[in-house]
Amino acid sequence: MTAPSVPPLRAPRRAQEGPPLWIPAVSFAGLTVAGAIIGAGGPRPDSAPADVLAYSVANPTLAAVGAALLLGTAFPLVVFAATAVTRYRRLGVAAPGPLMGFAGAVLAAASVSLSALFSWTAVQIAPLGDPTTAKLLAQLWFATGAFGFAAPMGLLVLGLAVPAVILKFLPGWLAWAGMVIGGLALLSTFGIITSVLYPLIPVGRFGGLLFLVAVAVLLPHSARDARRPAES
Repeated sequence: MTAPSVPPLRAPRRAQEGPPLWIPAVSFAGLTVAGAIIGAGGPRPDSAPADVLAYSVANPTLAAVGAALLLGTAFPLVVFAATAVTRYRRLGVAAPGPLMGFAGAVLAAASVSLSALFSWTAVQIAPLGDPTTAKLLAQLWFATGAFGFAAPMGLLVLGLAVPAVILKFLPGWLAWAGMVIGGLALLSTFGIITSVLYPLIPVGRFGGLLFLVAVAVLLPHSARDARRPAES
């Protein structure tokens, strides 16, 4: 009589939380900074149509590379937000804040993608020599990449910062900095009305970027780890 077979023991399944947060955060930061450096000499909202056209005609490769980098920022941003939402769930966050933050990331990614495509289109039609169309595309590029990106980015930052303030699983300085950055980024929406608020756009873009990188480094992996910042 043979002994009954015993099924092999299975190792406990690890929770699937996606890639390490620092990978999409650093990718997003690197592409954003590289795109900002390349586009530093590009047209501004108050540039004359002839100047906008002249830039596109004189720098087609540079503008195309800048558009590619801009489009590339959309993908790690969404990956970061999705991974962060999963991590927040593991930390016991049941409030809708992280999901609203994810929605903000999707909106920001869609807007920056449109901005990149407007920029690329401007390069393609520059040989036609139409300054009015060049200016129109430049305005669309700016609107989608400035207000259209910074305000949803603020929603993402607030969606991550508010639960961190309440549950104290991030250092207090970081959580409150996220609250300030997110709030100012949302206020950049009203830059559509007055250029006085234009300085809030880089606050949302680059301040939000720094916040995401800090979250990627300091966000706990588990509820047990989350107690340590609260106790310190």
